[in-house]
Amino acid sequence: MSLSADQTIEALRAAGEPTRLRILSLLAGEELSVMELGRVLEQSQPRVSRHLKLMADAGLIERFPDGARVFYRVSHEPAVRRLIDTVLDLLEDAAGEADHRRLEAVRNERAEAAAAYFEQIAPQWDRIRSLYVSEIAVESAIARAAGPGPFDRVVDLGTGSGRMLTLLGQNAHRSIGLDLSQNMLNIARANVAKAGLTQVELRHGDIFATRLPAQSADLVLVHQVLHYLADPAAAVAEAARLVRPGGKLLIVDFAPHELERLRDEHRHRRLGFADEEIGRWLTEAGLSTSASIALPPDTAGLTVTIWTATRPAAAARNVA
Repeated sequence: MSLSADQTIEALRAAGEPTRLRILSLLAGEELSVMELGRVLEQSQPRVSRHLKLMADAGLIERFPDGARVFYRVSHEPAVRRLIDTVLDLLEDAAGEADHRRLEAVRNERAEAAAAYFEQIAPQWDRIRSLYVSEIAVESAIARAAGPGPFDRVVDLGTGSGRMLTLLGQNAHRSIGLDLSQNMLNIARANVAKAGLTQVELRHGDIFATRLPAQSADLVLVHQVLHYLADPAAAVAEAARLVRPGGKLLIVDFAPHELERLRDEHRHRRLGFADEEIGRWLTEAGLSTSASIALPPDTAGLTVTIWTATRPAAAARNVA
C-alpha cells in the first residue's frame, strides 16, 4: 500500500504541530490512554483529545475503546507507519526527550504497582484464575489446541504458578518458563517439582525481551498475560519470534468485556481482546492463524478465548 499525494499532505498537516509530533513520538513506543498522554505532556485531557482526533481523522493514529477508557496507537498501515518513522527520524526535540523521561516515570509506577500486586497475590494465583470461567474446561481446550506432542521445547511466557508447564510438560523434552515475579517463580518451582518434572528451567525474564534464540521452540504459550501489558502487540511479536517452522503459538486471554473493576482490583490494563486485533498481530509476525476457540463461562462472567497460530514449515530460519 502507498499513500496518494492528497493523503500524504493531509497526514503531514495533521502531524505538523509541536504537541502532535510529541504525541506521535510517544505512541510510536506503545499504546497509551488520553489520561496517560495528558500526564506526560502536562496538558489537559480535553486539549490532548482534540489533537488526537485530528490525527485519527488523518489516519495517523488509531483510536480504540477499552471498557470505559480509550487508548491510542500509531496506525498499523505500513505506508503510514513509514511516513511516521521518517518524520520522527528527522525530529530533534528537547521537549520530546523530556516527554520520554516522564513516560518512563509512568511506566515505572505502573510496573511497581503490578509487581507489588503479583507478589501479594502469588499464593492465591490459581484460585484467582478460576473466578470467572471453569479452569477445567479452559485447560482441556488448551491441551487439545496444543496437540499431543511430543514437544522438543516448550516456552511459557509469564508462567505465573507454572500451571501450563505442569499441564503440558509431561509431553516436552525441555520446558522453559519466564516470569518477572520472583515470588511467582518460587511457587512455579514448587509446583513443577511436585509434578515430577525434571526438564524444566524457570527464569526471571521479560516477555518483551526474552533473550531466547529466534525460532527455537515448537510450542510457545502466552496464558492470561496480555491484558496486564502496556504493549501487547510487542509481546505477541516477541512470542512469535520464538516459534520455529512447523511450531505453534497459543495465546489464552479474555474476550472483550466491561468489568472496569478489574483494572483496580487485579491490575488489568486491557479489558479483553477481539479476534481481529489478535489475528492481525499474529499475521504481522509471520504466523498463520487458525479459528479461535471461545469458552464462555457457565454463569455470568468472562469469556476466555484461545488463539492458535503456526509458523509455516517451509519458512526460512531467521536468527536476527
